[in-house]
Amino acid sequence: MEPTRPKTLVTAGEIVVEIMATEVGQSFLEPGPLVGPFPSGAPAIFIDQAARLGQPCGMIAAVGDDDFGTLNIERLQASGVDISAIERIPGVPTGTAFVRYASDGSRAFVFNIPLSASGHIRITDGGRALLERADHVHVMGSSLFSPAVVAVVREAIGQVKARGGTVSFDPNIRHEMLERPGMREALREILSACDLFLPSGPELFLFTQARDEAGAVAELLRGGIRAVVVKRGAEGASYHDHSGQVEVPAFPVREVDPTGAGDCFGAGFVCAWLRGASPREALTQANACGALAVGAKGPMAGTGTARDVHALIASQKEVRP
Repeated sequence: MEPTRPKTLVTAGEIVVEIMATEVGQSFLEPGPLVGPFPSGAPAIFIDQAARLGQPCGMIAAVGDDDFGTLNIERLQASGVDISAIERIPGVPTGTAFVRYASDGSRAFVFNIPLSASGHIRITDGGRALLERADHVHVMGSSLFSPAVVAVVREAIGQVKARGGTVSFDPNIRHEMLERPGMREALREILSACDLFLPSGPELFLFTQARDEAGAVAELLRGGIRAVVVKRGAEGASYHDHSGQVEVPAFPVREVDPTGAGDCFGAGFVCAWLRGASPREALTQANACGALAVGAKGPMAGTGTARDVHALIASQKEVRP
């Protein structure tokens, strides 16, 4: 019997550099210390983590022909991401995200994404070749910032689903985006096509009429989604399908920077799910990826290799009774 070919995972969306305030409570209304640039963008963090876990994967995106674009491409390529569908566009800057931190742990951002190279994402010849060998598409709600990107995501989903592939969807969306024309319709269209839904906290209720978690999950499963994974950060995560649910606690870790932890969690779960892992195994790997992510400064600084993840899981098994 021939070994099963590892499934190829594809995502599409924004690539940015992230520049961070160094002090809690710092304002952008006056000069202050900053650190960065760091390679970033929710789908870029996701696909970087997937590659470092050994999953065959690639990304459809666009960056400027500048240092920020080079920084991101070199990072993704070094991690093992197929970058053949990332277009470099002269005369347009790579996207940026400036972030500051409040004393309550919340963050505030200043973005340049729609007007950057990310606003010009399209399916190139490299993108078409990547999609021809793709088995799974992962969609980040943050990437649906323009009709052009929605069209790219819609095309990717259509091609992969037509060949019997699967789709995962992390809503990961800011409230102001929900009011953009056509946004709610696009989100519902993607939800209807997805097999695996990965919301955080209140995102679980974006597409349901239910008032509690059990009701929301039941409504989503009745709508045709195969499985729902609810992310709870430091409180762990839960998996739900028609056969029941599984809950796995988070790994105890000292938080250095929460940026990208949810994206890394998603990659950890999706990669395990694609390889046929049990829900508990997939949640455990996902939680380990999230724990490693928050322990380092920078969106991709904590993306762990398969060896890192397995070492963390093994160390916690030794500690727990």
